[in-house]
Amino acid sequence: QVQLAESGGGLVLAGASLRLSCAASGRTFYSYAVAWFRQAPGKEREFVATVSWTGGTIYYADSVKGRFTISRDNVKNMAYLQMNSLKPEDTAVYYCAAGGTPTVLRGKYDYWGQGTQVTVSS
Repeated sequence: QVQLAESGGGLVLAGASLRLSCAASGRTFYSYAVAWFRQAPGKEREFVATVSWTGGTIYYADSVKGRFTISRDNVKNMAYLQMNSLKPEDTAVYYCAAGGTPTVLRGKYDYWGQGTQVTVSS
């Protein structure tokens, strides 16, 4: 069993940066792939980025490639999403998820956090 808790969201101006954190509990966190998804009002939850348990495999959504960086620290049971050059269209609730393999498919992740709000104002 893994429990996830996101933090680091907030209200920023376009062009600013934020770093989201995902704190995990559970001794087996290191064995899971970790992903970030986001959900804007009235839209479906969409894939943002994922990293394998080793950190060796990383995928990004095209919309964030070159601006966002996913990382993890298995010693600290933490995962991060560094978001640079934020745009108003990045406004959403951001969710951390853990699953068996790094994939863009939402249904493949077994554990989810409660989410953290990111609002980017123009």
